[in-house]
Amino acid sequence: MTTSLFSFGLCFVLLLNGCLAQIEQQGGGWQGQQQQQQQQQQQRRYQDKSECRIQNLNAQEPNRRVESEAGVTEFWDQNNEQFECAGVAATRYIIQPRGLLLPSFANAPRLVYIVQGRGMTGILIPGCPETFHSIQQSPQLSRERGQQQRSRDQHQKIREIRQGDAVALPAGVAHWCYNEGETPLVAVVVHDTSSNSNQLDRNLRKFQLAGRQQTQSSTSYQQPLKGQQEIQTNNIFSGFDVQTLAEAFGVSTETARKLQSQDDTRGNIVRVEGGLQVIRPRREEEEEEEQQQWRINGLEETICSMRLKQNIGNPTRADIYSENGGRITSLNSQKLPILNNIQMSAERGVLYQNALLAPHWNMNAHSVIYVTRGNCRCQIVGNGGRRVYDGELRQGQILIVPQNFAVVKQAGDQGFEWVSFKTNDNAMISPLVGKTSALRAMPADVLMNAYQISRDEANRLKQNRREEMVVLSPGSRSQQGRASA
Repeated sequence: MTTSLFSFGLCFVLLLNGCLAQIEQQGGGWQGQQQQQQQQQQQRRYQDKSECRIQNLNAQEPNRRVESEAGVTEFWDQNNEQFECAGVAATRYIIQPRGLLLPSFANAPRLVYIVQGRGMTGILIPGCPETFHSIQQSPQLSRERGQQQRSRDQHQKIREIRQGDAVALPAGVAHWCYNEGETPLVAVVVHDTSSNSNQLDRNLRKFQLAGRQQTQSSTSYQQPLKGQQEIQTNNIFSGFDVQTLAEAFGVSTETARKLQSQDDTRGNIVRVEGGLQVIRPRREEEEEEEQQQWRINGLEETICSMRLKQNIGNPTRADIYSENGGRITSLNSQKLPILNNIQMSAERGVLYQNALLAPHWNMNAHSVIYVTRGNCRCQIVGNGGRRVYDGELRQGQILIVPQNFAVVKQAGDQGFEWVSFKTNDNAMISPLVGKTSALRAMPADVLMNAYQISRDEANRLKQNRREEMVVLSPGSRSQQGRASA
């Protein structure tokens, strides 16, 4: 009997120790499990890359050249095995004096090196303050136009660039560049198409905000095909309906057509007659080191103590609210740190009758839209200005908007409600209309020269929706439509 009891007790102790060890491993091993998941994600990213089968390295020259009114754009072959292995694409811009590289953005982060020359650039980051402003025209401009009228312009900071400068541009951030020197401004740009910020394919995709550019009829701007002729690719406005654009900006249909640049043959680098008139300090100031808050939440928490849910349907938690337009509530890893681990975020939106969600693009994420109530007309425009979707969204449907593709929605008579699931824990959008829009962040002279419009038209583009953000209340066109119906 004693032997049996001893054997039973020994087995119980061994079993208990094994259970405790397993519990300790499961409870205290969350950090190791998290690291393992991150390693698996990294391995999958490497597996997605093309295999590096390089036998010899060779110096590469640009294999394609596109001329514009005031400069030249040159491309290296992105399909070359060396570029494929590195996961990058390269472009060179040669901008003549008084040449303006029209605003655009790309699906991959970029590093720009200024080889020669000097000029200025505007990097249009949504939500950043308009720190450059004036309340009166410059005396020189007033004399040229024979008037002394007061005007007001506000835009984001302009940065001076010169030979030797390196400029970093995040994926999806729009920018423009101007040569104010007496010699050509030469800039070499390298895009990291394999970056996690790029959630499209490995092809470099460029999205023009103005003008038209000659390119191959291929999904890649760096993919020349034998026997293929050069064609014109349009800016993203050209894919939208003219009436919708006029409604969104509150401008005439004539101005809306000018945004589409359908008859513009100048290319993506245009000449600015008389020089670009923009607001900036008179004396040169030192460039300040920018501190961008693009970092993940650094809180150290375990899965057991993390908050796992948050309500985004409560109207009192709305981040953006318009009394006549609707509301949007966003949820990201800054509000809910667990999202940092799953690399996703969410957005809850409500549009009232005939209200609009401003034309915009998702800078760093794909967006999966699920309709919870009502209906809307939705238009999506890809690179090259090609409209890839134009239809009605109804309750229970799902629509995916790829990263950097521009989208606009207008609610129907019953309103429109949706939830978006985004493939980045801190997903960001860049609006084209409203207080934080890319166009509002530009100087009026840039708009005038980009779209060949008057100063009054440029000011209307910037100011007509100046107090609204993303959610736009129905304009006069919608009111007229309801009255006629």
